[in-house]
Amino acid sequence: MSDQERFVYDAARAVDPLGDLEEEAEKQAKHNRAKVGSARPSSLLYTYGPGSIMDLPQFTIMPTGLDDWERIWRRRGTPPSIHAPRLKQVVRFMLGSNDVELRPHPWQPKKHSRSMEGNDLGVPARVFPQWLRCTGCDLLGKLSQFDYKNTHPYRTDLAIFEHTKCPGRAGNRSRKAMRRPAVPARYLLACVDGHLDEFPYDLWVHHGQPCSNAELPVLKMVDRTAGKGASAVIRCESCQVQRPMNEAQGEAGKAKLPDCRGRHPHLDAFDHRGCGQKTRLMLVGASNLWFPATQSIIVMPDSPQEKAHDLADRIRTTLGDKLDKYRAHLDILRDLLETSQVDVSDLTDSQLAAAVETACAPQDTPEEQAEKRQNWDPVDLLVPEWQHLLLPMLGKRNEDPKSGLTLATRERGPLLRPEITRVLAVEKLRKVNALVGFTRIDDMDRVGDLSRRLAPLTRTARPTWTVATEDRGEGIFLQLDETSVAGWEKRILDTDVWQAHREAHQRNFERRFSETAGQVDPDSRLKPPRYWLLHTFAHVLIRELALTCGYSAASLSERLYAWPEAENREPAAGLLICTTASDSDGTLGGLVQLSEPTRFQSVVTGALRKARRCSSDPVCSMRTPQTPEDFLHGAACHCCVMASETSCERANRFLDRRFLLDLPGSSLGYFSSDE
Repeated sequence: MSDQERFVYDAARAVDPLGDLEEEAEKQAKHNRAKVGSARPSSLLYTYGPGSIMDLPQFTIMPTGLDDWERIWRRRGTPPSIHAPRLKQVVRFMLGSNDVELRPHPWQPKKHSRSMEGNDLGVPARVFPQWLRCTGCDLLGKLSQFDYKNTHPYRTDLAIFEHTKCPGRAGNRSRKAMRRPAVPARYLLACVDGHLDEFPYDLWVHHGQPCSNAELPVLKMVDRTAGKGASAVIRCESCQVQRPMNEAQGEAGKAKLPDCRGRHPHLDAFDHRGCGQKTRLMLVGASNLWFPATQSIIVMPDSPQEKAHDLADRIRTTLGDKLDKYRAHLDILRDLLETSQVDVSDLTDSQLAAAVETACAPQDTPEEQAEKRQNWDPVDLLVPEWQHLLLPMLGKRNEDPKSGLTLATRERGPLLRPEITRVLAVEKLRKVNALVGFTRIDDMDRVGDLSRRLAPLTRTARPTWTVATEDRGEGIFLQLDETSVAGWEKRILDTDVWQAHREAHQRNFERRFSETAGQVDPDSRLKPPRYWLLHTFAHVLIRELALTCGYSAASLSERLYAWPEAENREPAAGLLICTTASDSDGTLGGLVQLSEPTRFQSVVTGALRKARRCSSDPVCSMRTPQTPEDFLHGAACHCCVMASETSCERANRFLDRRFLLDLPGSSLGYFSSDE
């Protein structure tokens, strides 16, 4: 057996030194299940969701899969759900399940800091990684070798793992053993298919062989005082061999690492399909360790079709097997539905019969769901929003109680740019965000649409729910003149600047696209010129609005409606600048106030005036990617256009001020005149 083969075989013996909670309960072992930290719902969706690693003051944890969250929700009987039919339909075929609910995080607000509400709720998590290093003597060991303390009910930051009999380092040993804190050993193994595993330090230092002097060798992790990257050295105190971690870095290091075992530690399981990918050395705090795959919508009033599908879904999920039994007995169905708090009192018998027939219709097969995933375009989520925002309004203000959307018309100011044809004040809006999975190493936007890239959230192949958040806020919507945008876009497609962007995007695509992706045309992922225009315009507006609206620029976000005419889709050219908060009160109205005619025209004028000059000009204004460069922006930098990660939906890609305004040496701007 080769070293590589033995490496894989021996590492597969112990899955997890911390057993499952139910197994420990059967042994009647006592554990302290106190909470160890807290986080906002938005951070648990976008930064620290299932499968990620969260830093606590003394150690790191990993939120577990939704199977464990389900046990938390069972304590409350029927868990709450979030109403967003349009988003739910997309989540269903992305997760491969015909019945998926959107649920909030298992959390309940407290009346005051010492009240007991919600003590039975919380996001379950496990300690990960489970190799720790003593800060006093550099001992490297598994979780069971250290003592855990967490006794103060209101000081979760005091939870800590300790080495109870630390002798200290050589040359600085104390006469009496002391308690020293232990910190996570910072190295992990990850693969591009979303798997994550502990680094097998004992096998690494012995080159895949067992220790010659001890069955359970004593390991130490010694940090060097200089150097970059993996600067630690693993030393076996039992046989005195050592090996530096920097041997695992880079392309040469990949050959020394084991193949991926297909482990999902958040599920305490291995992928049943196995995994043939090569592993990569990863640090615990690496930014590419966890990328959420989310979908979000601005909730609009339900269309008749959405209402019909939503009612059919509720009937099917509520009645289950009873649906076929009583489908011909409408009176019995009414009683059963009313008992389950499904209101059908306003439906006639014919309407209820139609809803029942829809509920009884055959569900999509796995093959049909896979086809939907393959052909789905994210723009499909935006189309209903765009269509509703363009509807003529009866009166100056329109409020929909169910969706929470409140729109108000705004007159165009006399000095507002003529290219802007419609302005709406979005006084109230509700945004729903749902998690459908996550990726590692590469963001989902960069790795293709293969379902194997998405790491699962549950052990079951067809999950029944996923976690979602509701944010409430306000915003400003504006529409550009489609005729002028279409003419400008046609002109841009024939320019040298656009050709340079297209070639740079192809280079970027080929260099950073995951090797697990199929054959995808790079041009199909390149955003059209109108997207670059509206994206750049949104960023300069965010910068200008932040000066007077009362919210920081990082609190404002963009939602872009920018696509050319297609076979089954009308063209769109508009944007929504909004701010949202996760509490029930929403925001304070400072952004909406700036939609008033005189104020908004001043905002637009100021934003365009400032975009004409950048402190990095002429370097910024003349920036065009040339071979072999592969950056995805032109005349844009952090001094003039780029925004924070919370504001931009494309990570500051697809930006160019030359498409917005005529800069020195170019005449490509959409707002080319000085009106």
